[in-house]
Order: sequence, then structure tokens, then C-alpha cells
Amino acid sequence: MESVRNKRYINSEQIPWISVIESGSSCSQSWLWLKREFCYSIRSYKPANQHYKSLAMADSDKRRAEVDVKRVSISSFDVEIRSQDSLTSDNPFSDPKIAEYYRALYDDSKYESRSAFDPEFTWTKEEEQKVVRKLNIRVALVACYLFVALQLDRGNLSQAVVDNLLEDLGMNRNDYNLGNQIFYISFLLAEIPSQLISKRLGPDIFIPIQICSWSVVAMAQAAMHNKTGFFICRCLIGALEGGFIADLVLWLTYFFTSKEFSIRLSWFWTSLSLVQILSAILAYGILRMRGIGGLAGWQYLFLLEGILTFFIGLTGFYLMVPSAVQTKNWMHPKGWFTEREEKIVVNRVLRDDPSKGDMHNRQPISFKLIWSAISDYDLWPIYFIGLIAYVPTNVLTTYLTLTLKSVGFSTFNVQLLSIPYQVIHIIFLLGITWFSERVKQRAYMGIISAVWNAFFLAILRWWKGSLVEAWPTFALCTLLLGSPYVHAICVSWVSRNSNSIKTRALSSALYNMAVQVGAIYSAQIYRENDKPLYHTGNTVLFSLAVVTTPIFLFVKWYYHKRNKDKEAIWSKMSEDERIEYIHNTTDTANKRLDFRFAE
Repeated sequence: MESVRNKRYINSEQIPWISVIESGSSCSQSWLWLKREFCYSIRSYKPANQHYKSLAMADSDKRRAEVDVKRVSISSFDVEIRSQDSLTSDNPFSDPKIAEYYRALYDDSKYESRSAFDPEFTWTKEEEQKVVRKLNIRVALVACYLFVALQLDRGNLSQAVVDNLLEDLGMNRNDYNLGNQIFYISFLLAEIPSQLISKRLGPDIFIPIQICSWSVVAMAQAAMHNKTGFFICRCLIGALEGGFIADLVLWLTYFFTSKEFSIRLSWFWTSLSLVQILSAILAYGILRMRGIGGLAGWQYLFLLEGILTFFIGLTGFYLMVPSAVQTKNWMHPKGWFTEREEKIVVNRVLRDDPSKGDMHNRQPISFKLIWSAISDYDLWPIYFIGLIAYVPTNVLTTYLTLTLKSVGFSTFNVQLLSIPYQVIHIIFLLGITWFSERVKQRAYMGIISAVWNAFFLAILRWWKGSLVEAWPTFALCTLLLGSPYVHAICVSWVSRNSNSIKTRALSSALYNMAVQVGAIYSAQIYRENDKPLYHTGNTVLFSLAVVTTPIFLFVKWYYHKRNKDKEAIWSKMSEDERIEYIHNTTDTANKRLDFRFAE
């Protein structure tokens, strides 16, 4: 029994029959030995996530008979295995045949980190924690920092409009809506071309170029003098910013595992709220410069914040690297990691998802891959969520400053009053993303958000004091805009369910395009002839919030059914049939029978 003790152990909470044993009147050493022996027999298998582990399962089926647990089927278990001496986290390459297959695949694809790939490499939990802390600073926080530039230059328009921008440019609210539509259409149309360029040049080069480019246009907004100039600037900024989020998300996947990814994305969108808080404070001061040098406050706002984001873009060239094994250059002569740390970064990511090595980071995307991503009907349900789920908050965010000013708050106080909802938003965003990973549920988190929105939108629409009484209106808008935000969950959901590094960035871009389509039509929901109470607009927003709940329920049902159908076929296959399938199937990515969708 001592010989087994140092091999493997398993998280028993994930296996029902072991949990039943532990809940009995006694938990003897013999049962403990049986559990460990059983876990050792299946150490290479995790069918819920990756197809390559199915070959190891066929061998484990034979060994399982030796410990007389034939009555237990492991085909639907999500097993986590750890070494007591090192954290190897579900090493799918422990089977030599699997390791050989993927080594050849990585060589053929010229995967940039293939030199660090080592199926037998081990490391301690403490070592991995140290590396993850370094990744959090070098990668996750850098992504948040770069996101500052995006949000400053696309979000400061809502601050500018309260400084009489519409009047100065001879525009009304319908013109303002049209400008926002032009921005989102340009943003949407640039998503796929941006992905093509980014995959060719690499996110580490293209992202800083994007930031510097749109910052120049953002500064040029200070020279606008009519609505034509306004429309042109919004079009150019949208086109240059399009694809930025998907590019940055792709870069993050090079360094983090799927379990870590959602939380890092929540940091990503938390930075958005922090930027909006910072932007509101900056606007409070900058807009007071109206009249200095004959310029309006909004002109100084665009100019100064554009200069700031241009600086962020320049620093991006220094802060970003192509991959974990490509951190040494003339700006980083010592690199980010030691040789051992490089191996930890690469092998932990590959063991979590071996498909991340079947394409190198400078490999262009073919039109065949683009069509493959577009035609992947299994991701359409999540895209449909993006079309509707965020429309209510999009509209209210765009009109928040104008709404608060219309009920009596001053130009400068409006900036400060836009801060509280951001604080609530951050708390809910981090909390619901963490909870989603904890309970391994995504659709139900979306329902929580939809119900929250519907409740407060009903009050906003039918309460007589809404958009009339100043402080109650502020409270309503604050609670509504601070709603649980599931965007980070959905982006991670798309990434997991695509199950292919070749199309993952495209799938993220397509999801973001769906969100932009929602933003495009949402820009016309609040109309000039509907102000100031926006009864028609708020009725539409309430209806969309109500519809969102059954949409999330449908997505949950769809993925559950797909998993059930796959499992029914897979469980009927013999061991030899499974091995034959793994080696010779033409099924790819999430169409494989041994892949399970996240629900």
C-alpha cells in the first residue's frame, strides 16, 4: 500500500461512489487504498475536456478490472489528478503513444514552444504558484493596462456630450445615435480582418500598432467642427479598435489554463470599470478647462486622453512578448523566465489543452479556417446570447450622463455620479465569474443577470418618478448598470467550447461581433421624439431583458443534450473502436465524440 501512496490521488468529490463510501460509518485504510489504486488506473483520462485522453482511458479500463470496480463507468467523470511530489495536473502525455503523437504534431506545426515540451517533466505546487504570480503581473495585468487605452478612447464620448458637444457641432440626439451606430458597425466589420493581421504579425506587434493608430484619430477629434467630422472620426476609431479584444484574449490563452482563463477575463473587464471611474474623475477636471485658449472642454478631453493612450500603445511594444519561450530580446536581455520556468509555463498549458500547440503564433489564418469558425453551429447559441443580453445596459450606459443632466444634476456632478455603479459592477463581475467557475455553471449565471435587469427596468419604465425625480433616478440607474455582468463568462465559454486553437480567436471575434450587432441596433432604441421619459425605449429594453432568460435556458438545454447524445454513442463503443476512432476520425475540434461542452 505504501508503494501506491506516492503515485497519484484523486479529488473524490468528483466521483459519486467514492463520496458515498466516505459518507458511511467508517472509512478504513482498505477503502483508501482502493480509491488510490483506482485513481492510479485512470490517471491519464479526462474525457470532459480533451479528446487525446480517450486513448489512455482504453488502457485504464483493463487495469480497472484488477481492482474490481467494474460497476463504475468513468466515461462521464471529470477527474483531477495530482502528484504528491509535483503538480502535473492531468498529464495526458503520461501515455507514451499520446506523447509521441503530439510531439510529431507540434514539430509539424512548428509550434513556437515545442522545444520546452516534455511529457515527463514534473514540478512542485510551490513552483507553479510562483510562475502563476509572475504571469499575473507580466501578462494578466499588462492586458488590463492595455485595455485602458481602448476604454478611454471609445468611452470618453459619454463625458464629452455633457459639455455641450452636440450643440457645438450642430447635432441632436438622433445624430448622436447615428454616430454610435457608425462606430459599432466599423468595429464589427474590422473584427475578422484584424484577426488575419494579428495572426500574421502576432498580437505582441499588432496590438501596440492598433493602440497608437486609434490614439492619433482620438486626438484628432479635438479638431471636429461639424457632424460630418464626428461621423468620420467615430468610423475610423471603430475600424482601428475592431478585433483588439479578441487579439488580447488570444494572447492571454498562450499563458493561462482554461480554469484560470475566466478569472483573468474578469480582471480584464474589471479594468474597464476602473477606467470609467478614472475617466469620470479626469473629465471632472478637464471639462473645467472650457474657454482656455478658445477651446471647449470636450476638445481638451479628446486631446489629452488621446496623448495618454498613445503613450500606452508605445509601452505595449515593450510589455508584450510572442510566447513564453520568446521573452528574450534587446528590450528584455534576461527574459522573463528561467529555463525551468519556461517549461512549467508551456507544459501546464499543453496538459490543460494540447490543441494549443497545433498552430504556431505567426501562422496566418486561412479562409477555410474562417469558414470553419463561422459554420460551427455548436457555438451559435452563445453568439445569440451576445445579440441580446447586453442591450439594456448598453443603452443606459450611453445615455447615463445625459439622463442625469436632464433630471437636474450639473455637468461636473454628473461625472462623479457615474462612479458608484462602476464599483457595484466590479464587485458583481468578480463575484459571479468566480462563482461560475466554482459551481461549473454558466447559463444559470446569465439568468441571474437577466432577472436583475428585468426587475429594475420594470421600475424604470412604469414608476411615475422614474426619469423625473433626480436622486431616485440616479439610484435606479446605478443599480441597473451595476448588474451582474456575464460577458467574461461568455467569452471564456466560447473559447472552451471551440476546442481548437486554430479557430478560438475567430470564435471569440465572432462572439464579439454578435455583441457589436446588439450595440448597433441598441443605439436607436432611445429616440429624440421619445425623450425625456423614453417610455417606448424602456418598454423595448424590458422586453429584451425578459426574453434573455429563456435564451439562457435554451443554451443550457442544447449543450446538455449534445453531451448526452455524444456520451450515448461513446459508451457503446468498445475499447478497440475508441482507439480506432481517436487515431483515424475526421471529426475535429468540438465535433469529436470524446469532447464534452461546458454548460
